[in-house]
Amino acid sequence: MQVVRRLWATLSRSSTMTDKVVTYEELVSLLAAGSIRLFDVRSPEEVAKGKISTSAINIPVSELESALSLPVADFSLKYGVPKPEPSDSDVVFHCGVGVRSQRALDTATRLGYTRVRHFPGGYNEWKSKQSK
Repeated sequence: MQVVRRLWATLSRSSTMTDKVVTYEELVSLLAAGSIRLFDVRSPEEVAKGKISTSAINIPVSELESALSLPVADFSLKYGVPKPEPSDSDVVFHCGVGVRSQRALDTATRLGYTRVRHFPGGYNEWKSKQSK
C-alpha cells in the first residue's frame, strides 16, 4: 500500500495528471448532481462486496480496451448504457485504490478519449469516508 501511495504521489505532481483526477469531494458532488458516468473497473467479485453508486457500470480493467472498441450498439447491448464518446467529460473510472483506474484512464486515453478522469482513492477511500 505504501508503494502505491508513493507512486501516486509522484504521478500526481504532473499537471496533466491532476487534470485527470477526481477528488472524493468532487465525486460526491458529481454523483449528487447526476452529472457523471462512473465506471467501476474492479472484478465482479469485488463489486459484489460493495459499490460507490448503484449507477456505476462494472467493466473490469482487463476488458476495458475491448469494451471501448465495441460498436456503439454492441456496447449498449452488453453494458446497458450508452457508449461514451471520446470527447465526453462526464466519464470517471474507479477501482479499489487507484492502480487499475489509472490503467483504465491510460487505456481510454490511448483509444482517443480526451476528457476521461479517474478517482484514485477508489472504493476504499469512498467506504472509509462514507462510514464517518
